[in-house]
Amino acid sequence: MTNSFRIEHDSMGELKVPRDALWGAQTQRAVQNFPISGRPMPRTFIGALGRVKQAAARANSRLGLLEAAVAEAIEAAAAEVAEGRHEAHFPIDVFQTGSGTSTNMNANEVIAALATRRLGRPVHPNDHVNMGQSSNDVIPTAIHVSCALAVRDELAPALAHLRDALSAKEIETGAVVKTGRTHLMDAMPVTLGQELSGWRTQIESALQRLGAVEPRLHGLAQGGTAVGTGINAHPKFGASFCEALAQLSGIAFRPARNYFEALSCQDTAVELSGQLKVLAVSLMKIANDLRWMNSGPLAGLGEIALPALQPGSSIMPGKVNPVIAEATAMVCAQVIGHDATITVAGQSGNFQLNVMLPVIAYNLLESIRLLANVSRLLADRAIAGFKVNPARLAEALERNPILVTALNPVIGYEKGAAIAKKAYAEGRPIREVAEKMTDLSAQELARLLDPAELARGGIKGGTGGGG
Repeated sequence: MTNSFRIEHDSMGELKVPRDALWGAQTQRAVQNFPISGRPMPRTFIGALGRVKQAAARANSRLGLLEAAVAEAIEAAAAEVAEGRHEAHFPIDVFQTGSGTSTNMNANEVIAALATRRLGRPVHPNDHVNMGQSSNDVIPTAIHVSCALAVRDELAPALAHLRDALSAKEIETGAVVKTGRTHLMDAMPVTLGQELSGWRTQIESALQRLGAVEPRLHGLAQGGTAVGTGINAHPKFGASFCEALAQLSGIAFRPARNYFEALSCQDTAVELSGQLKVLAVSLMKIANDLRWMNSGPLAGLGEIALPALQPGSSIMPGKVNPVIAEATAMVCAQVIGHDATITVAGQSGNFQLNVMLPVIAYNLLESIRLLANVSRLLADRAIAGFKVNPARLAEALERNPILVTALNPVIGYEKGAAIAKKAYAEGRPIREVAEKMTDLSAQELARLLDPAELARGGIKGGTGGGG
C-alpha cells in the first residue's frame, strides 16, 4: 500500500482504493470495470438515492429494526448525499451493471463511511444502510423519485413560465392579422394571437400529460427487494418507507400496486419518456414556426424579427440567425433520441428484473433537464422579445388570393377559383379582380374580404374542402 491508497476488501477479496475516497471495495471494482463513457449517474439521481436511503433508515428505525443512534447517523449522512455535498464520491459510469447494483453499493458505502465518522463506530453498508433493501427495488424507486422531483421542481415550473410568456404575447398580438398557411401555402387569415394560442395550448396540454403520469410515477418498488416477494424486508417496510419519503420530499409517494410489475418492467418510465417526446415534438413545431416567420428578413417571410442575440456568420457581416429556435430544435431531436433508448431499455425486463435501469434513469433525467432549460430560454429570449413586422403582414394579406374563399357562399366555388387564379397570375389584389368579375360593389367586397373579420370566423356556410 502506498500513501495514496488504502486496502479494502469485499467477498471477492482485497483491492486498492484511493485513500481519500468515501467509497469502498464494490464501488472501486465498478470504477475499474466500466471505464466506458466518463459520464457518472446524474446528480439528480444521486440526490434522490440519498433521500431513498434516508427514508429507509427512518422506516427501519420506526419498525424497531435499526438502533436509533445508527439510524440517525445514516439519516444525517444520507441527507448530505441528497444535498449534493459528496458528488465527487459517485464516480461510477452510467454504462454499468444493468440493475444499478454498483451505484446502489456506491451509495451504501459512502453513506456508511460518513455515518461511521459521525457515530464513532462502524456502520455497515449492507447490514445497516441497505437494510431491508435490494438494488432491484432501490434503483427502480430512485428512478421514480428522481423523475418525480425533477418534473415538479424543474420541468413543470419551466413549462408554466413558457405558457405565461406565450399567453402574454398572445394578448399583445391578438389584433394583428396575418396570412394563415397550410402546406406552407397561403391560406385564410388568422391573427398572431390565434397562432400563439395554439402554441400556448400545446404547452398546457404538456403540463396535463405530465400530471397524468403521476399516479403511476408516485408508486414505488421499495419493499419488493430482490424479486418482488419482499424477502428480508419487514412486511410493513414499504408503507413505512413511503410515509417517510413523503415527509422528506413533499410528494405523496405510495407502495406500487404490484411489486412484481414494479421490478420486472419500466413501463412508467417509458410512459413518462413518451410524454417528454410529445413535449419535444410540440417545442420543435413552435421553434420551426418561429424560424419560418423570422426568415429573411428580405427574401423570406419576414413576419417577425426575433431578438438579435449574436452575430450569425463568420463570413457574412450583419447576418443574425434564430439561434434560440435552433437550439430548441436540437434539444428536441436529442430528447426524441433519448426516448428511443428508453423504449429499447424498457423492453429489457427479463423475468423478474429490468436490466437497463441506469441508462433509463440517465436519459429520462437528461431529457427533463434539457427540456426545462430550453423552455425558459425559448420564453425569455425568443417569445417575449420578438417584434412584429406589420407592413410585411399587410402586404401579404392584400395580395392573398385565398381570401376569395370568403366569397364562396355568394358567388360559388368555381367563380371564386377563377378569380383567385387571375389575381395570382396578374399579381393584383383579390378585391380589384373580384370587382371586375362579379356584380359585387367595392363596399360589399371590402366587407366580405375584411381580413380581420375573416380571422374572427367571417361569413359561415358554403362548400367544404381540404386544406
